[in-house]
Amino acid sequence: MALLAPSACGATDHRDGSQPAEPPDASPDSAPRSTLYPEDWTPGFADANGHALPDVSYAGYRNGEAQPNTSSYAVVTPPIVADGVTDNTSVLQAAIDNAPLAGAVIMLPAGEIRMEGTIAVRRSKLVLRGAGAATRLRFTKTSGMSDQSHLAVGVGTATTLETNLIASGVAGAHTIDVASGEGFAVDDDILVGWTITPAFIETHGMTGVWKAFNGTWQPFFRRRIVAMAPVAGGVRLTLDVPLRYDALLRDSASVRREVGAISQVGIEQLSLTNAVPKNVADDTNRPMLISFYGVQDAWIDGVSSYAPGAIGEAEAEVWSRGIVVANSKRVTISDTHLAFAQHRGDGGNGYLFEITASNEVLIVDCTARRGRHNFIQNWGFGATGLVFLRVHSRESTAINSGFELGAASEFHHSLAMANAIDQSIIDDGWHAENRGDYSSGAGLTATQTVFWNNRGEGIIRSYQAGVGYLIGNVLTGLTTALPSPWPSWGLRSEPEDFVELAGSEVSPPSLYEDQLARRLARGERLWP
Repeated sequence: MALLAPSACGATDHRDGSQPAEPPDASPDSAPRSTLYPEDWTPGFADANGHALPDVSYAGYRNGEAQPNTSSYAVVTPPIVADGVTDNTSVLQAAIDNAPLAGAVIMLPAGEIRMEGTIAVRRSKLVLRGAGAATRLRFTKTSGMSDQSHLAVGVGTATTLETNLIASGVAGAHTIDVASGEGFAVDDDILVGWTITPAFIETHGMTGVWKAFNGTWQPFFRRRIVAMAPVAGGVRLTLDVPLRYDALLRDSASVRREVGAISQVGIEQLSLTNAVPKNVADDTNRPMLISFYGVQDAWIDGVSSYAPGAIGEAEAEVWSRGIVVANSKRVTISDTHLAFAQHRGDGGNGYLFEITASNEVLIVDCTARRGRHNFIQNWGFGATGLVFLRVHSRESTAINSGFELGAASEFHHSLAMANAIDQSIIDDGWHAENRGDYSSGAGLTATQTVFWNNRGEGIIRSYQAGVGYLIGNVLTGLTTALPSPWPSWGLRSEPEDFVELAGSEVSPPSLYEDQLARRLARGERLWP
């Protein structure tokens, strides 16, 4: 497994034999450096105007510090019949449910493995592993699949305790002070969040725009307690990953203990599809091919979609949504390639790689083609620390009222924080902007997002109210941080974001990889 393998973007495309443009393997020694990222950069460095790059080095499985080790897991080989006809749903589900709890790798053979039902992984320490692209899982269930997943990993999480902050949390800090530590312990998973108050909304110029979550407590940061110590009036919690935004007493900021996440789960080395006959595709909204819901330290590696010839469409591989990661943290998706979503209409369809309310997710060396939004953060607050590294987005297209329109990868809803699109190929577009009333009041969708050393034939649109960063992007299309061209989306688009060295490759090639190397060199390792 190579969760941080060398760039796969330059490899021959596995569908049509085309050769996509390659990102630079390394910036030349003479490549310029950003003024925000000097040779001696450390987290918190800012210029005289307060511009500062976020530290995104924590993304991925075990915060990018290790790769999964399943050498101690039992190998389970269920009696799968890979003839494309036999239904294997009950056989595979039984193998998953009865596998050794100490850890198991379920081995799937080459051939087409028909699944007439859905598969669920509800426990930790379980891996589904194929024999490469020749292992083809074909899901055929069509009824009752609205907002449902054909391959669902995780059971969701719950909160058991809550304690209020006694002082506002500060962006960039590893510590927060809370009223009580009773019931909390080192290594507990916690949520740091606050209420979407009128004051919070007004601060961002979103009065009358943000609506869906107003008045509710939202989890912004998914963290682990690494130390506890008494302070005057309460307890100081030290967190594994710093806060990326101020957590204000004004907004009733608090900490909640989170339980129920499953971990050490993976999907590896296989291809799969849930494409359906054309007359069925648009009748159901938002079916998912794979979902990770309430997971941590999980991975997808070496996975691709494929077109099942039986439905008679060469360009149909994913019914609607491809891979969805929700309410999760520390997930790596690597060397994974999804294409040709059938249902690309509005209402949340056609998203190939979708991240919702999750932290520290790394998507690396992946490609997406012909989704509505190929790579997307979606729905709600609490998406932070997401890194899209050496990904390739092309041919995003929406289908509205029978018309096919150009679309883009994007941040979609409710202020995603401190994310990075890093050394990637953007041949359609990538947007971080104020979407106004669209999507139930999506409003300002991103802040502190960095576009670093990207290239391609597409367009970057970044309107993050002066807290976005576009550094070293080489695009044949438009790279812009000017006010939005869409009048209904123009609120709170100014001031202009930070733009530097446009049209030039900068050093280092990857912001994420360099920040990770620096953190580890400082001895700030979170895992043994």
